[in-house]
Amino acid sequence: MGWFNFYGLIFIAIIMIPNVIFAIKCKDGFENKKVNKTIEVLEQVGRFGCFGFMIINVPYTHFGWLFEGALPFYLITDGALVAAYCLIWAICFKKNSLFRALALSIIPSVIFLFSGIMLTSVPLTVAAVIFAPCHIYISYINQK
Repeated sequence: MGWFNFYGLIFIAIIMIPNVIFAIKCKDGFENKKVNKTIEVLEQVGRFGCFGFMIINVPYTHFGWLFEGALPFYLITDGALVAAYCLIWAICFKKNSLFRALALSIIPSVIFLFSGIMLTSVPLTVAAVIFAPCHIYISYINQK
């Protein structure tokens, strides 16, 4: 895989579909409780880093697949996680619950971390390690 990850672009695009639908249908969104500003900033840095590094493989920081034949494993695993994410959005769209909040924060965190490891992408893995705990914590606090 070269500098552009077409599969990563597809995964990000699919993940964004339910979020865009939610933003259109629920213009008021949800109550965002106050969280430590540093955690909010780190979450956003991690989020945009994950989005970018899922699509762009930065030269000399991306070392190819973790093992030979990893591409099908990567596609099946990320595909299943993306499908689970969309399914939970569809089932729990109008239900505001701790399950929904945690599932919809843990699944993308796992997608980004798994992808970073499988692609041996240092920036994606670092961004995922920053994003995951912050995003899960903020989701938990907002639902609590």
